[in-house]
Amino acid sequence: MSSFSNTISQVVSVAAFNLRGLPGRKGAAISAAVGIAGVVAVLTGVLAIAEGFRRVMSSSGSPEVAIVLRAGSDNEMNSGLTREDVRVISDAPGIARGTGGALASPEMFVITDLRKRSTGTDSNVPFRGVSGAAFDVRGNIQLLQGRRFETGKNEIMVGAGAARAFAGMDLGKSIKIGPITWEIVGVFTAGGGLAESELWTDAAVLQPAYNRADSFQSVHVRLTSAAAFTAFKDTLTTNPQLKVKVETLDRFYAEQSEMLIGFVTNAGQYIAGLMALGALFGALNTMYSAVSSRTREIATLRALGFSSLPVVISVLAESLLLALLGGVLGAAGAWLAFDGFQASTINWQTFSQVTFTFAVTPVLLVTAILWAAALGLIGGIFPAWRAAHLPIASALRET
Repeated sequence: MSSFSNTISQVVSVAAFNLRGLPGRKGAAISAAVGIAGVVAVLTGVLAIAEGFRRVMSSSGSPEVAIVLRAGSDNEMNSGLTREDVRVISDAPGIARGTGGALASPEMFVITDLRKRSTGTDSNVPFRGVSGAAFDVRGNIQLLQGRRFETGKNEIMVGAGAARAFAGMDLGKSIKIGPITWEIVGVFTAGGGLAESELWTDAAVLQPAYNRADSFQSVHVRLTSAAAFTAFKDTLTTNPQLKVKVETLDRFYAEQSEMLIGFVTNAGQYIAGLMALGALFGALNTMYSAVSSRTREIATLRALGFSSLPVVISVLAESLLLALLGGVLGAAGAWLAFDGFQASTINWQTFSQVTFTFAVTPVLLVTAILWAAALGLIGGIFPAWRAAHLPIASALRET
């Protein structure tokens, strides 16, 4: 026990002595910390994109809402359903009912060009035709400004994200899309979901505007409960009158987001990994310089009876402290710069714009700081090993 206590005492003494010498090496120390801060800031910023996009997609669906598409379709753009299909779908068991009947919304989905406010370039924006039941089906549509569109009129509601990102999307303005001039009568939110990137109007008005006759891309339905989905799906997929694909809305959007989230996450880790190599070399250089400048001190301590372990831990402690300082600095900078930053990107399934907000979460911050700690430990291992194995006699003769 006394041996253990002696070792701990040596570790504390040597580590404290080493850390007190940091001001004398502040140039190299700051360089190492700043390098690691850059890695952390870049990693956190890129992962905040993926997290923000994930939040939009996860907020868009519900296990109590189902979407019905044509069989073989992986998105609404390449789906197609007839009026008769819609009637059969609406009669299926498990659908909740309101005062107007089954809570089923046959919907049309097209893409239109709008100009971005920030860059002035044209971008694809989803234009959705819905039925009156769509608001009760979704359950999370709330007006920020204005009112809902009226049935049979050339009126549109604009999602909050689209209103923020694209020119001409202000309440009360008119905009020409296709052959029709539309009046903007409302701006809405959708719980942070994908619908906030869309324009909504009456499907019956949108169909002739795009020469779609009596066809739809999807049917959204609200179920009596999440447990009713299996019976609802089995009824439709086994009906010989239909050839459809049925998914819960949350699962449908999760599948659509997997590719982009995976790409952004992998790209962010790759970029941060390349930067980490540079930061690692900086940390190694800093710690080797620290060991070199303290060669005689280390040799003197070992000659006085200090073991190799306190020397190793003192070097690792300095390297870890610098890395954590850089990690906290980079994480704080990323949070201040990126959290809440509003942007838009392409939904690769429909090639339309999705507006979203960067999300720097506590989990991302902890992950980034752990990266910094790992860099600090790796950067300190080899210099620590060298310090612990310096020949005492020759080291004492160094000037």
